[in-house]
Amino acid sequence: MGIVIGQNQYGKAECRLVTVDRSSDRHNIKDLNVSTSLRGAFDETHLTGDNSNVLPTDTQKNTVFALAKESPVGEIEDFALRLGRHFVDSQEPVEGARVLIDEYSWQRIPVDGADHDHSFSRAGEEKRTTAVTIDGSQAYVVSGLKDLVVLKSTGSEFWGYPKDKYTTLTETTDRILATAVTARWRYLSTDVNWAKSFEAIRSTMLEAFATTHSYALQQTLYEMGKAVLEQQPDVAEIRMSLPNKHNFLYDLEPFGLNNENEVYIAADRPYGLIEGTVTRDDVQPAPQAWYSLPEF
Repeated sequence: MGIVIGQNQYGKAECRLVTVDRSSDRHNIKDLNVSTSLRGAFDETHLTGDNSNVLPTDTQKNTVFALAKESPVGEIEDFALRLGRHFVDSQEPVEGARVLIDEYSWQRIPVDGADHDHSFSRAGEEKRTTAVTIDGSQAYVVSGLKDLVVLKSTGSEFWGYPKDKYTTLTETTDRILATAVTARWRYLSTDVNWAKSFEAIRSTMLEAFATTHSYALQQTLYEMGKAVLEQQPDVAEIRMSLPNKHNFLYDLEPFGLNNENEVYIAADRPYGLIEGTVTRDDVQPAPQAWYSLPEF
């Protein structure tokens, strides 16, 4: 019985790229975190240290910045597709490439009632994401978002669960429901208006979260995913991770005060973690694990 090298990839992680479009007096900025991974004929570098097929990760980093200069970055999906295809097309040993991008959002600073031309403030912690995989002439796009913090102050219950000798949680028919949404969805093709699709999916998820009377965060996850698939025919599946950001009713009885669901203590840990995939029953899964939705 022999020992062999299994599936492998290598690349450059977290290239922090910022671009400024100065084509007019009203500037536009892109703030990205870009990671690249390549796979292909790399067995020898593992087995013997022969680097003749290994494009340096430093070159991958330089390529990120050079391509950002050669033509506008545009939507993160388009930039990731361009990067991935560059590596596969220009390097014979490279059989596949994966590009992960997080985009940080900035808003113009208002001055005298108007948005400033070249001054910005960060728009919270939410990030837009994409994961693009190139396999020869094939391309697969998984886009998404993370750290979208949402809360509803009523319209959420939790009861009817099993109880044993270790159960202390009290059933409730009215609670705060809060989470930080990480969502990733796989497209069926690359012929997509990326910006329009992202805004529509984000809006759909928020609307479903707000309007679903929730008996469990799992139910809310499914309703959010179902709404996206119903309204976005170019999406094959959507995967979500929803940490339960607990807000517990504070006991004010020792002070002679009646707390009528008004005063809570926010607990950051431990927390419930709800994860799941909502998919179409007539759509083929991604062809290989390397192309599957990224882990949370």
